[in-house]
Amino acid sequence: MAEEPSCGVARGLLTLATGDRLSDVVLKEQLVIAHRDARSAGERETSLVYGVYLHTHRQYRLTANHLVAHFERWPADELAGPMVGAFAACGDPAYRTQGDALVERQAALAGPDSWPWTSWLASIRAEQGRVREARDLAERALACFPRSGVAVHALAHAEHELGAGFVSIETLDLWLAEDPQVAQLRHLSWHAALQAIACGDFADARRRADAALPRQDVGMRAATNWRLLLIGQAPAGRSDPDHVRELLAAPGGMAEVFHTFNLALALAVEAATEDLEILARRAAADGRPEYREVLAPVVRALAEITAGRPRVAADLLDGLGEKAERIGGVRVEREIIQDTLARALVDSGEHSRAAGLLHRRTTTRHHHVYEDLLLAAP
Repeated sequence: MAEEPSCGVARGLLTLATGDRLSDVVLKEQLVIAHRDARSAGERETSLVYGVYLHTHRQYRLTANHLVAHFERWPADELAGPMVGAFAACGDPAYRTQGDALVERQAALAGPDSWPWTSWLASIRAEQGRVREARDLAERALACFPRSGVAVHALAHAEHELGAGFVSIETLDLWLAEDPQVAQLRHLSWHAALQAIACGDFADARRRADAALPRQDVGMRAATNWRLLLIGQAPAGRSDPDHVRELLAAPGGMAEVFHTFNLALALAVEAATEDLEILARRAAADGRPEYREVLAPVVRALAEITAGRPRVAADLLDGLGEKAERIGGVRVEREIIQDTLARALVDSGEHSRAAGLLHRRTTTRHHHVYEDLLLAAP
């Protein structure tokens, strides 16, 4: 964009990459300019920027619907690829399935030499649990283009499932060192912190969280700290409870179920039982099924744990079953619900049930320090 400020697509894609750090005023300003410039460039450019507008405003269903039409006209368009996560972000299994099929189709059209589509295919394979295939695809994409952020992110997901541990941390550190200003710095640093927790290096996990996650990254900070607290370890720097309450009270505080879940985790880290109970009641009264049927019992369970009633929490979480997937996010993020259930079961004296819950993880991953501590008696 620096080379061609009037390129609407460049401005739009930069806004897509940085939108979570922009104020509403700046976001709107950039999108208005991008759309104006894109219209003068052509229909494809206008369609791309309109997709960015929908995505940055978290209108994920509309984004997904728009992308279906976009790819019908411009198959395998690499510039539209960064928005395919909208299908999963809808929180609707049907949309997720549709998005997976769309990525598979576009990747086939683009061919194996397209590192962008190979990267996006690696991402959906990781989320589908086909982690060895995801790892191979990610490595293929990185061999073609070593700076593929999507590919290194997909590799981080696959290596989390495989238990790569310190090897994954080293890979992430080397990749990030190439560009300290890279857009994926915070999220990949979070992945490295999770791997450090998994390996039992809790001081390193805290260091990484505090170095990379600023105040506004409430979700990743809470997800790190709650994992540490579940295994009896000191958390990294905490979020400000008043800031969390402000975020919940803001117009977008309950716009997305996964975003609201992350705010609930932040309250759990602070043992804010009363706040969690209030939030659980709000979710239970919400007209959206995923809030009423999934988020409400999860938040109630967090409240019960912070109040010292793990058996009630275990019953709430155990009753969710596969519905827990409707909380949104991706596998590594949703896994924290299973972690919480395991801890609640152990604290209720039901160690065998907890061990059965984590059996797949403790038998398929190379390192088990984190899982071992989850299963340890208090």
